Amino acid sequence: MIELYTAATPNGHKISIALEELGLAYNVHHLSLSKNEQKEPEYLKLNPNGRIPTIIDRDNDDFVVFESGAILIYLAEKTGKLLSSDPKERSREIQWLMFQMGGIGPMMGQANVWFRYWDETYQPAIDRYQNEVKRLFGVMDGHLNGREYLAKELSIADIANWAWVRIYDWSGVPIDDFRHLSAWLDRLDQRPAFQKGIKTPPSEYEQKAKEDMLATLNKDMQEGVDFMNK
Repeated sequence: MIELYTAATPNGHKISIALEELGLAYNVHHLSLSKNEQKEPEYLKLNPNGRIPTIIDRDNDDFVVFESGAILIYLAEKTGKLLSSDPKERSREIQWLMFQMGGIGPMMGQANVWFRYWDETYQPAIDRYQNEVKRLFGVMDGHLNGREYLAKELSIADIANWAWVRIYDWSGVPIDDFRHLSAWLDRLDQRPAFQKGIKTPPSEYEQKAKEDMLATLNKDMQEGVDFMNK
């Protein structure tokens, strides 16, 4: 059993998608980033960097792994899936995983901050990061021309990059001109494991709405019971 400490972010979704693709049993521990639960002392014992995601492998002496890329490699090696045993193909998959870890993730993350979250509009920073995201998208688009996946087969590289690229609109970077990248996004979006993975866990907004709905239903049911008992 895998214990998954996560939140509804691209880095968190990488792991839930992988777990679904691999068919591994797992429990979800949803950390509220808005409440800084990832900075709580108990969690920092697992992940000293205070970030999500983190896993505990109960079947391997409660072994703890943090950093999403490291988790993906660990899970792939644990199962013998989503990472090739051929040295050259394995290297290609890891190269594209590192492309996400060192390029797509950080640059889209900065674009998100300057485009969506910053109180003031500072156009040079927005342009700088959006243009770099466009460049990286162009690299992927060219590479995916004539390819179904980033490497020969579906791998952790596709999972890692897809979890980020799918939120291109949040970075303010359209992908209309990247038809191979768009086709790859759509192709992976059809996989049930990808769809389930991006809903695990639900966003904090969705979770609150669900809790409010359940509270209302419980209240209505109790009022009905009280009425019948009168």
